[in-house]
Amino acid sequence: MIVSLQITTLVSAPDRPLKAERSRRALGRVGRAVQAAVERFVLVGETIADDNSEIKLDMYEACREARQAGAAIEKLCELQYDETQTCCTDGEMSPSAGSGGGGSGSILGSSGMTDKGSMVRAARCLLAAVTQVSNTLTRLEGVNNFTEFVKAFSQFGSEMVDFAHVTGDRQNDLKDERRRAQMSAARTILERSTLMLLTASKTCLRHPECTSSRENRDTVFCHMRRAIDLVHYVVKDGLLQSSSDHANDVRTPGNGSSNSSSVSNQPKEEDWDVLLTAYGAIQQLDDSVEMTRLTLAPSACRERMTSALDAAIERTQDFTDSAYTSHEHRENILLLWDRVRSGLSHVIRAGINLEQRERHSPTEELETAIRTLLQCTQELRLQLEQTSLEQAAELLASSREDADLVCHLRAAAISLDGDRFDECGERFQEHVDHLQEVCKLLRHVAPTEALQVQAKYAEITVRIYGPQMLTATHTLSLYPNSKIAKENFQVFSDCWQALLNDVTNLAKEVSELLQGRATEKHVYMSLPRPGKHGTTSKPLKPGKLDSEEQAKIAKAGLEMKLITSEMDAETDRWTEAQNAAQQQATALRGTGNEALGGMANSGVVGVGNGGAAVGGSAAVPMSPTSSGLDENNDIVKRARNMSSMAFSMYQFTRGEGTLKTTQDLFTQAEYFAEEANRLYKVVRQFCYQVPAGTLKKELLDYVDQIPTYVQQLQFTVKNPTVGKAATFTKVDAVIQETKNCMNCVSKVVSTCFECANKYNLYMSDTLVSEAMASSTGSEEHQTSSSSMMFKSVNDIQSRLGKYNLDFRGLSPRGRSPGQRGDDDNGGAGSATEGGKASGGAGGDPSI
Repeated sequence: MIVSLQITTLVSAPDRPLKAERSRRALGRVGRAVQAAVERFVLVGETIADDNSEIKLDMYEACREARQAGAAIEKLCELQYDETQTCCTDGEMSPSAGSGGGGSGSILGSSGMTDKGSMVRAARCLLAAVTQVSNTLTRLEGVNNFTEFVKAFSQFGSEMVDFAHVTGDRQNDLKDERRRAQMSAARTILERSTLMLLTASKTCLRHPECTSSRENRDTVFCHMRRAIDLVHYVVKDGLLQSSSDHANDVRTPGNGSSNSSSVSNQPKEEDWDVLLTAYGAIQQLDDSVEMTRLTLAPSACRERMTSALDAAIERTQDFTDSAYTSHEHRENILLLWDRVRSGLSHVIRAGINLEQRERHSPTEELETAIRTLLQCTQELRLQLEQTSLEQAAELLASSREDADLVCHLRAAAISLDGDRFDECGERFQEHVDHLQEVCKLLRHVAPTEALQVQAKYAEITVRIYGPQMLTATHTLSLYPNSKIAKENFQVFSDCWQALLNDVTNLAKEVSELLQGRATEKHVYMSLPRPGKHGTTSKPLKPGKLDSEEQAKIAKAGLEMKLITSEMDAETDRWTEAQNAAQQQATALRGTGNEALGGMANSGVVGVGNGGAAVGGSAAVPMSPTSSGLDENNDIVKRARNMSSMAFSMYQFTRGEGTLKTTQDLFTQAEYFAEEANRLYKVVRQFCYQVPAGTLKKELLDYVDQIPTYVQQLQFTVKNPTVGKAATFTKVDAVIQETKNCMNCVSKVVSTCFECANKYNLYMSDTLVSEAMASSTGSEEHQTSSSSMMFKSVNDIQSRLGKYNLDFRGLSPRGRSPGQRGDDDNGGAGSATEGGKASGGAGGDPSI
């Protein structure tokens, strides 16, 4: 811009000789400034050329021309003007200035080509990510055992994190409103379906004979593929459009006209999609009627208006055919359509009269007919809006009933009450149908393309996942005691609740836009509540986060959620081995009872922090599949608590859950850090029992990282902030640090089990001897029994007996209802009632 202004100044210089010394010096300074500006511009162009090999030659040529032109301009400006010397005229200055401008334009054109090339490369990178995720999803669909599933899902989770990053960046780059909304809808479907895929696949693997669980899994796979295809469509459409634009830029004018016309003649999906709504069809009818003021309603225009009327009537049949539309609204819609038909017939009659009289200007009859028709269509539009919003209001009023209905479904499935289950299922299906109707009607009246896309994909998701809620309930009724079936039902019910929230927010946005108010989209409460934490005495309204901030915090939250899901999948692969180990433990206990004789009558008690002696005997370890294990296993308990906290923080990034303000988030992060410290102490004690080797070194490397992450998290939480931007930065940092710590904990838990599985980690001599002495009171019996108990046991059941390393139950949703909290039973290392140290890792007397 500066170069062009300076060149323009030179070209517009006067033709007469410059006699004043000051004028000659000023002209020389302008020439030198032009040359310096051109040189800086050329350096930028050469830098761009070095980074982009495809335009390197053209860019260097343009830079050479611009540099020569700048030097020529500087030389001409340095000529000395005097009385006897001819001046530099326009004929001499203009070619040099034109060369400089042309060189600069070539550089800018090459830079524009670079931007388009970068856009194409980014789109192709995203297409490669789409292909990679799709292939991994195909491999995940074919697994038949837990071990393969864990590996495949771990890879799928990491690829989904990368996929979320690239799709988020691409969504922000898209300029078309409809394309951005489609990308957002696809990302939302994939994010929610990931957790549903985890639980549905686990249920299918646990109960392979169950057809309903397989239906759940296959439906989630199918819907995720639709979302991936939608991403591919959006990206591919943008890539083809960008490529066609680039081709038109470099094409000759003659060829460009024909090709551009062929491209413009291709039908676009969004144009047809808009016409499928009542709003778009009525708008097209209004436009056709407005055109009659100019065209005077010739035969072609009359045919166009008639077809537009038929299309609009067809679109509004969704309102009149809906079972949830009141009789009054249905009659009003039909009466308004009769008035619209009558008004259109008056317009057509007025046009025929003008054609017969050969008039070339509109008459009062035509103007009156047009105004009447447009007024009728406006009243019809308002009636349709009122109908759809009233249905949405009825749905919102029954939201509490829907929540109770889900609880009733669960209760009926667990209690095996068939009649109640059928009744609740019918009511739930009616609610699904009603929600579909509301989405359909909201799409018809949504005034913006983004809202139309949201309503469209909300309707599709409700139609697909609504019946799957009943399918998950049917699976739960077949296996009422199955933990994974209960978890699967809970995940599908959470998805259903999220769909209800989406439709609620959509209805509010549509209502606010239709009523002429600026919609207030959901915002994160990025400032503490006034007067709640002593930050301010004035009521502050939480500021909105822009799209980049929302995408950034949502990416971090998604990564954290996938880490918790990956840890859950990692631990569930040992369930089959533990079930087999339970049978082995039963056989071993039977053999031990025969050898010990009267000791069998002394009783065996559960281990852990809450175990109590029976009949005066000391606590003896049971198998990891005992009833009290999950509650009393310190490692599992700490990891489960951290998983629950991380999931709550993930919900905060989506504006959901119990954490409402950033202060709530920071408090949760402090508790998370404290729980990580407790886990660190328990695992460090466990490390003392692991023999030296590669696994121990790996475990120590992971464990020693926990204090670092905890310290960083605590420092971030305690860092004071002032202002919205600083608070958001702190929130993002807390989420990132929590994610890093959770990732490390996942590796620690996995490595702990590998160590326990590889080495014979059973109870120490001291504790076993004390147990035997307490039960028999005989030194000789103690020695013989101890020698028997110290015999190396290779089965996994005895190896895990001491540390209770059962990794079941680690879930991204945290503790199950009714489960004890952090320190309900004394924490790690507490003592039993008899004064003996507990069998948990924290209370081993041999350490």
